[in-house]
Amino acid sequence: MIELEGVSRIFEVGDSQVHALRALDLRIAADEYVSIMGPSGSGKSTLLHILGCLDRPSAGHYRLDGRPVDGLNETELARVRRETVGFVFQSFHLVPRLTAAQNVELPLLFAGVEPKKRHHLAREALARVGLQERERHRPDQLSGGERQRVAIARAIVMRPNLLLADEPTGNLDTKSGTAIVELLEELNGRGLCLIVVTHDPQIAARARRRIRIVDGRVASDLLAEEKE
Repeated sequence: MIELEGVSRIFEVGDSQVHALRALDLRIAADEYVSIMGPSGSGKSTLLHILGCLDRPSAGHYRLDGRPVDGLNETELARVRRETVGFVFQSFHLVPRLTAAQNVELPLLFAGVEPKKRHHLAREALARVGLQERERHRPDQLSGGERQRVAIARAIVMRPNLLLADEPTGNLDTKSGTAIVELLEELNGRGLCLIVVTHDPQIAARARRRIRIVDGRVASDLLAEEKE
């Protein structure tokens, strides 16, 4: 599903260049469950942004589902993000004045889906994350774990093939965080490719494949049964 060949990302900071990624090669299959770890500044968030088509590599090639995406224009990239990739962030990014259902409907609204179908798909997505009875509640009426479930429902409502989770348990207590990870794993079990960026070694260890990024390079890439 994911193929990176010689991908580098360089940022211009004043008169200096910051090499966030350095000639990185990576392949991830369609049904994999991968965790990505690394120290601050290692390039893991930059990698996630490139995988999600939120950023472009400075050099190298990126193919998603066999299609080169590094040369797409902004309209084409937006379509890939909308139809192929789902995002889950640490800070939820819910619209405070909207209900849970209305937040989940947002990607459908931007995609031009007609209202009746939007409502049906949003309710269906909330049911998948166990929040069908909370669809009329606003974010301030929900717990942290429930807000993250709404964010996950919004991420999967367009039925993407790839789900990218950036520190999805970072703002949650241990019990809520574990429940969120189990939900993400359940979605992966249904065929969704799941990539989780985390600082938590216990969360990372749950993945079947564990990648560690250091100084913009893959320092280790291990399957669950392997030891570092």
